[in-house]
Amino acid sequence: MPKREVVLHVNGEERVVHIRSADVLLDVLRVQLGLTGAKPGCENGDCGACTVLVGGQPYKSCIMLAIEGVGQSITTVEGLRDAPVQRAFASCYAFQCGYCTPGLIMNAHALVERGLAFDEREVQEWLESNICRCTSYEEIEKAVKSLCPPR
Repeated sequence: MPKREVVLHVNGEERVVHIRSADVLLDVLRVQLGLTGAKPGCENGDCGACTVLVGGQPYKSCIMLAIEGVGQSITTVEGLRDAPVQRAFASCYAFQCGYCTPGLIMNAHALVERGLAFDEREVQEWLESNICRCTSYEEIEKAVKSLCPPR
């Protein structure tokens, strides 16, 4: 299958990549651009370890074609650059082995960026798209709630 050259807008920079029409965004980010924050977990869209933001919305990059990212603003965990959500995760010890942490941070960042007030149930529902197999979500929820304005 032939490759074609396209430009992806990743973490505020235009990046030239060579992709096949069947290449998924996760592989292009990791292999061609060296952005290894998004992790290959289940590779079928269930676990959320590969979550990135596309146009500010969380997407599972393992099931998104790279070509779909052309013309979109793509943000990986490397692009957050010490965002409040990252500091909240660190201060609340919201990580276990760390493999799923970038995906959880990206999902939480998207939630917080909405600037809305959330209750506990909404935070739990939002985080259901990420699966952590290490332990509970208590610290993760605490970190996210620390950034949400009260209702």
